[in-house]
Amino acid sequence: MNTRMTVVWFRRDLRTGDLPTLTAAADSDGPVLGLFVLDDVLLKASGGPRRDFLFRSLEALDEQLDGRLLVVKGDPETVVPKVAKAVDADEVHISADYGPYGRSRDERVGEHVSLVSTGSPYAIAPGRVTKNDGEPYRVFTPYFRQWMEHGWRGPADTSAKTVSWLDPSDVKGLPRRVKIPTEKDASDAPAGEKAASGAWAEFLERVSDYDDERNRPDLDSTSRMSVHLKYGTIHPRTMLADLGKLRSEGSASYRRQIAWRDFYADILFQRPDSARENYDKKFDKIELDTSKHAHELFDAWKDGKTGFPIVDAGMRQLNTENWMHNRVRMIVASFLVKDLHLPWWWGARYFLDRLVDGDLASNQHGWQWTAGTGTDASPYFRVFNPITQGEKFDPTGDYVRRWVPELRGEEGKAVHTLKFGRPKDYPDAIVDHKHEREVAIARFKAL
Repeated sequence: MNTRMTVVWFRRDLRTGDLPTLTAAADSDGPVLGLFVLDDVLLKASGGPRRDFLFRSLEALDEQLDGRLLVVKGDPETVVPKVAKAVDADEVHISADYGPYGRSRDERVGEHVSLVSTGSPYAIAPGRVTKNDGEPYRVFTPYFRQWMEHGWRGPADTSAKTVSWLDPSDVKGLPRRVKIPTEKDASDAPAGEKAASGAWAEFLERVSDYDDERNRPDLDSTSRMSVHLKYGTIHPRTMLADLGKLRSEGSASYRRQIAWRDFYADILFQRPDSARENYDKKFDKIELDTSKHAHELFDAWKDGKTGFPIVDAGMRQLNTENWMHNRVRMIVASFLVKDLHLPWWWGARYFLDRLVDGDLASNQHGWQWTAGTGTDASPYFRVFNPITQGEKFDPTGDYVRRWVPELRGEEGKAVHTLKFGRPKDYPDAIVDHKHEREVAIARFKAL
């Protein structure tokens, strides 16, 4: 067999374990150049915390490749073919990207060089779970049943030693190798494949409690693996294989969360326009508030100064940690769209700017689920009461007291109701929830 050089172009797969791309590249029986392209289109659309996590994940990957990762800056349509030509590579190996920009980018690059796609960032790639007639699912529950029946492949047996990595310094004609940047707006989330494996192993020790405690922001019960899934420092196949060895409500519940991630990716794949527009077009006509006062309310929401303790706690956690508990994400999203009557995409954009785990498909469709404009059969009457939500899911009040220091003198559930009085340094409620709920439902019914 004639040996030939190949290129592995890393994107949302910043690892070497369980990476089918490496298995495919190894078939060439020749040296492999590892490539990552710093694409301004993606970097500018990412908030500082996400860029920071990306850069630190790249550093970890480069270390795994003994400093042989070629990091370049530019337009992939120009850079990738140039790299392939410099190493005389017939093929560039990738994991498939199913996002709107990623798909169009790969189509453009594929006009100049042969892209070999193996695997994806998902347990089951978008488009593969369908109804009997081939139509995509619009509702999660039937999708989940078919997702479970479809099943998924086991983890790929790969590592950094699966291929022989080519040193970029030994090749003439390559684009200039750049130093991996740093980001001032840094996150504390540990990055890289080793960090992902350690975090996952730690979570598995307590996954049995996940179903009972996953909605409790006052407890450290979630995995925080979303950021590692976002950048592919771990693959969901690896996680599903480990979960399959367990028999608990917690492991089954967590598997369902992985299915939600696949479902939203499938929805975005089928309807790329839903990243920016209502999935259900009939809601395009709903009345929204966009006045100067609406922007003032939006600023209060962003700053965690709405006068609703659980909402303010969530936003302050987001602004401090670049992360927010999922239950609280739903509460603050409901408050923005149902109590303040603001466009869901205002909140979605702010989340993507601040969240270290901001994922386009999960974020946009999570917001649309809450807003009632997405994949839900009967959404309009769902209006979360921020006070009762706080009492139910933060029953000790510890979560609010942690993030809203003005309320640390309030004991137990009283921190949510403030029935003993509102501290002078804590803002008054910016709206009357009961009234705004009626307004929200009336606007939905008017459609």
